[in-house]
Amino acid sequence: MILAKALVKEYTLGGVIVRALDDVSIEIRDGEMVAITGSSGSGKSTLMNILGCLDRPDSGSYELAGEDVAKLSTDRLAEIRNIRIGFVFQSFNLLPRMSALENVELPLLYQGDRQARAKAKAALETVGLFDRMHHEPNQLSGGQRQRVAVARAIVTNPAIILADEPTGNLDSKTGKEILALFEDLNAKGHTIIVVTHDPGVASRCKRQIHLRDGHVVNEPLGAAANPVTEEKG
Repeated sequence: MILAKALVKEYTLGGVIVRALDDVSIEIRDGEMVAITGSSGSGKSTLMNILGCLDRPDSGSYELAGEDVAKLSTDRLAEIRNIRIGFVFQSFNLLPRMSALENVELPLLYQGDRQARAKAKAALETVGLFDRMHHEPNQLSGGQRQRVAVARAIVTNPAIILADEPTGNLDSKTGKEILALFEDLNAKGHTIIVVTHDPGVASRCKRQIHLRDGHVVNEPLGAAANPVTEEKG
């Protein structure tokens, strides 16, 4: 599903060049549930943006389902994001003046899907919020808002769900419920990628990719042996 080789990404901060990713190579197979972990500044957010087709690497290759997305046009990247990838963010990113149902059906409306309303209702039922579909975000709890965000992520039936700190704004009980929801979606065939600094969240995933100072630390490419890159320095 995902094959990234020798990714490099640099930023200029205060006149200083910072290498956020340095020769990062990873593989994520179809149907896996993987955590990308690391402390603040480790490069995990930069890697998430590249895997989600929100940014491009400065060098290296990134193949998504066999397609080299690093070389695609901006329009094609937007199309991939809308069709192949569902996003779940820590801050929910729901439109405040729209109901849960309207938030969830929005990606389908962009696609011109005539069954958008029915599919959005089905997605809300999947996450256990069918009876809250007409509530606006400010009428929902944090956990319910995150469930709406998950419903919006899955409504287009994407191959990949990319979740950035999905439990960061939730209490521990609600966070566990959201992770259980991801596990259920994974069991149904979705590839789940969770970006987190929380070891407890990472432990719920079947595999972990650890980043430190822009490097992958002890992450195997393919088999459990043969690490792709070892920590440098």
